[in-house]
Amino acid sequence: MFERSASGREMTLSAGEYRARVVTVGAGLAGLTYRGHELIVPHRVDECPPSYLGKVLMPWPNRVAGGSYSWEGRDYDLPVDEPAFGTALHGFVAFQEWEIVEADASSVLLRTLIAARYSYPWTLAAQASYRLSAEGGLSVELSATNISEGTAPYGVGFHPYLAVDGTRANDLELMIPSTTVYEADSHMIPVKAHDVASFGLDFRSPTRIGAAELDHAFAGLPQGTWSVTLRSPDTGVGVSLSSDARWLQVYSGQTIRRAGVAVEPMSCPPNAFNSGTDIVALGAGQSYGLSASIRGSIA
Repeated sequence: MFERSASGREMTLSAGEYRARVVTVGAGLAGLTYRGHELIVPHRVDECPPSYLGKVLMPWPNRVAGGSYSWEGRDYDLPVDEPAFGTALHGFVAFQEWEIVEADASSVLLRTLIAARYSYPWTLAAQASYRLSAEGGLSVELSATNISEGTAPYGVGFHPYLAVDGTRANDLELMIPSTTVYEADSHMIPVKAHDVASFGLDFRSPTRIGAAELDHAFAGLPQGTWSVTLRSPDTGVGVSLSSDARWLQVYSGQTIRRAGVAVEPMSCPPNAFNSGTDIVALGAGQSYGLSASIRGSIA
């Protein structure tokens, strides 16, 4: 009845020179290659992946300070699952089993129920779609529909770690087309916006990461679709993530020995359940989605 593996069931997708692996726990992206080159930090289906590798984040991405928030005049307390910072991290579905609804050689559609609970008394139907194409690489579509009464606070994010064949982040070039970066407090909650150049995290042109430690929210992204690129100057192999999300978290992977860089498109910033910034008020019957794509390149 249940899959024995820690990450559930694994599906392998292929199209042209792309190969992808998707797992049912967390609707996670567990592997992606182009011409045999690793484009993300992979994990096995028989392990619980560290540091949210490839996970879907709903109904909020990133952190909620203190695990507490107020909505429409009522106070709620979420489980604090990041004790070091005293925060509620990355929503409810990252380690939840998802159902395979449709699957073929190059695509898979998964769904799950975000059931109402005391800390979040709304019911959402969530889905995640992965599709490979020989020309465009991997397309990801994430969405949720409020199937309960009332209006739910909502945000969504995607948590892949871009990588180039396991090369340490220090030796890779990163390009982020963002003008604004947020300083975080001791709980990793953004408190002040800075120009990327004045804050020392200007990656608007390809820049070697070196010893820089990133775990920051970025804004000021171009209108429409933008792309973040990670590239090895030694081999010419690169990977790009594109999205039209208005927020982005970038993390240089200290907890996984800098084997990749988390590039996380988000519909809202960290702690949006408290700040209200770009939080989605998801009315009964309404849906909201986030799109992203990942593709490889070889110079």
